[in-house]
Amino acid sequence: MTLLHARTLNTLGLLGCCAILLVAFGYQVALGELPCPLCLLQRAAFAASGIGFALSVRFGPRPSHYGLAILGALAGAAIAARQVALHLVPGTGGYGSTLFGLHFYTLALIAFVALIGAVAVLLLIAAPGRAAPLAGEGAGIFGTACLLLFLGVILANAVSTAAECGTGLCPDDPTRYEALEAWLKR
Repeated sequence: MTLLHARTLNTLGLLGCCAILLVAFGYQVALGELPCPLCLLQRAAFAASGIGFALSVRFGPRPSHYGLAILGALAGAAIAARQVALHLVPGTGGYGSTLFGLHFYTLALIAFVALIGAVAVLLLIAAPGRAAPLAGEGAGIFGTACLLLFLGVILANAVSTAAECGTGLCPDDPTRYEALEAWLKR
């Protein structure tokens, strides 16, 4: 696999992380569905996996970048599995809206497992020996645009989390942006 192919695949992985975070953020902004603490942790795990892809887009693929993506996905899968388990108990119901008939935490678990599989395939097909890019090789226009999109998505999620939770614990069942309202009342 050439460096261009590897960067393209990493850019697609980064776009996948962006798409997931954008859909979740879209539901939050458009439908007023504030994320619970476990949802926020899953978003952070997608961001961590995205950082692994972003590093590979910017600096060229390396096993350490893939390791970061896998560790983020493993943490996210554990958090999503915990949330799925919480809602398996009869009478507890689900939390939040559904997409394709599944709650977001169930879709997140599926996405994290798929992400781990995709990164494993990237590791298997990576060409040995040429991990670093040659002088003058960069992320390209498409890669740079995806990196900027990722940065914007991460910053938007960080600001909304700060507005929701402030410096304290996030509410278990959030209904409003507590820190933002407290700041506006000053």
